[in-house]
Amino acid sequence: MNDHICLKERMQEMMFRAGRRYVSLSMALMSFMAMAMFVAGCGEKVSPGTAAVERIPVSGVTIADIKPSQVDDYYETPGTVKARNIGVISSKIMGSITFIAVKEGEQVKKGQVLLTIDDRDVAEKVRAAQNAVASAQEQKKLADVTLGRYKKLYDEKALSRQEFDQVETQKNVAESEYERAKAILREAEAIQGYARVRAPFAGVVTGKKIDTGSMAVPGMHLLTVEDTSAFLVEAAMDERLAAHIKPGIPVNVAIDSINRNMNGRISEVVPSIDPSTRTFVVKITVSGAGLKTGLYARVRIPTGRREALTVPASSIVEKGQLTGVYAVDAKGIVAYRLVRIGNNFGNSVEVLSGLVPGDRIIVAGLEKAVDGGIMIEAQGK
Repeated sequence: MNDHICLKERMQEMMFRAGRRYVSLSMALMSFMAMAMFVAGCGEKVSPGTAAVERIPVSGVTIADIKPSQVDDYYETPGTVKARNIGVISSKIMGSITFIAVKEGEQVKKGQVLLTIDDRDVAEKVRAAQNAVASAQEQKKLADVTLGRYKKLYDEKALSRQEFDQVETQKNVAESEYERAKAILREAEAIQGYARVRAPFAGVVTGKKIDTGSMAVPGMHLLTVEDTSAFLVEAAMDERLAAHIKPGIPVNVAIDSINRNMNGRISEVVPSIDPSTRTFVVKITVSGAGLKTGLYARVRIPTGRREALTVPASSIVEKGQLTGVYAVDAKGIVAYRLVRIGNNFGNSVEVLSGLVPGDRIIVAGLEKAVDGGIMIEAQGK
């Protein structure tokens, strides 16, 4: 009994000691964590203004204030340059190509022979028509002589009226056959003339669809000749402008590929509206060196005046796919600011977003501007 009581007391004492060690360990762990948090918190405390940013000084640039201005508004649309006259040369007879006298890019004169087509079959028809004309002419002469003789007999009352009428009818038939034979000959000669294909006007050969030995058939496209003395620009206009666009209106035409900017005038307005695109076509007369059929053009038609926020075109800085300007804030800090640009107005460009009136930007000395730099010297505008 006493042994049992002693064993129970020993077990309670061991549990009490273990509990004390557990509590001590827990308290120690909590103390360590609290100290670590305190140290970390103390390490993050930084007094405001103690971290200074070193900025690159910027000088030798020109700064301008941005403000709205009145600009000439215009409607811009793409167009295509075309020669005023484009001759698509086709065959009118069937036959093989025997000779091609020109090359692409060659200047030709009006009426110049461009190519020839085998005309042996047509030549046979011409000879047959010539023989038919000769025969009909002989028959006509004989009918004329016969009628003269019968006329004399009829005047002498030696011939009845019926007999005279028969001879006169034969003479008229002979004349008709002669005229018919001549018409057939003219037709055959005209067809033979189609074997020599000629330039419809002076210009440049811009297309060749056949080679020597190729078979030509009526309607087949053989060559293309363009009159390069005058050009047009064809452009599609929005239907909302239909009431305002008239022949004679001056327009501006820019052709970037040849670095040309020229003034043109609307020469023709197609009245119909394309229902699929809701546009109508205008033709603009232009002239100048370097023009070629197929060149891309930008057509600008004035539509009035409006207020716009513009900046010098030279102040626009492109970085890859980004477009922006170097703006300067009240503290003189330079920052590259993204903008969205619109129409060009000579040496200025419209800014649609990214700037507001009163902003200051660098307009000269852009090579010295640094994003994040600070102004130390600048010229104002």
